[in-house]
Parts: sequence; C-alpha cells; structure tokens
Amino acid sequence: MNPTKNCPWSISCGPGEKSAVKSQRPLSTAKRPVNLDLSSIQFPLPALVSISHRVSGIMLFIGLIFLMWAFQVSLSSPAGFDTVREAMAHGFFARLVLWGLLSALGFHLVAGVRHLVMDMGHGETLEGGQRGSQLTIIISALLVIMAGVWVW
Repeated sequence: MNPTKNCPWSISCGPGEKSAVKSQRPLSTAKRPVNLDLSSIQFPLPALVSISHRVSGIMLFIGLIFLMWAFQVSLSSPAGFDTVREAMAHGFFARLVLWGLLSALGFHLVAGVRHLVMDMGHGETLEGGQRGSQLTIIISALLVIMAGVWVW
C-alpha cells in the first residue's frame, strides 16, 4: 500500500496528487482594515442584547455564591434562618443583591428564549433581529420593575 496515495493528512502528496493543506497568505500581507479603538465601534442592538445575555449569565453564576451562602446559613440552625430572613427583610445590601440577581435572571431568561426562537428560524433577518431585541428589552424591563417592586 502506498502511504502517499490519497493522503489528506500530509503536506505533500505523491506525484499528481493535490495537497490537503492549502497555501495561505502570510498574515502580514492580509489587506484588512484595522480598528484598534474599540470605543469607536457602534454595535447594533441585537449584538448588544446578545452580549448582555452573556454578561447576565456570568452575573448569575457569580451570584450563586451569595445564594448558596444564604441557603447554607438558613439551613444550619433556626438562628441562622432568622439571620438570613432579617438580612433579606431589612438589609439594603442583601436586597440589592437579590434584586440584581432576579433582574439578571429575568433578562437572561427572556434573551435565552429569543435565542431559542432564532434557532428555530424565526427573526433571523435584520429587521426580525431588531424587533426581537427591542421586545427582549421591553419584556426584561418589565420583569426588572416587577422584581424591584417585589423585593423592595
């Protein structure tokens, strides 16, 4: 068996065979525009919503530290439960963190549903993406307000 026959993994093949590795231009000769000032880039609304979806997921992940701590303390003893209940009822910082987590959860849920709908093939056009992003922001704002009313 000839190892050079139909050799897709090899850089050079036998006579008459095409190489599987295509020649690429060096990066120094690439003619691409370079914009190193990221503050001058104006992202479209769907991109901002998508980036915010990722940020809200990170916020939820970090917020789990607070929730797990509160859960552990509340289950440790009746006094621990009273401590957590008092912090949630009267503590400004605890309420702020809880409101922030509920807000991030609401936005993450709505933006996630938007992504699922887009994965099903709806709203993939420029206009549909814009409408979906606007709807995501409106519904999320309502959920954030409702969470604020509930927590405060």
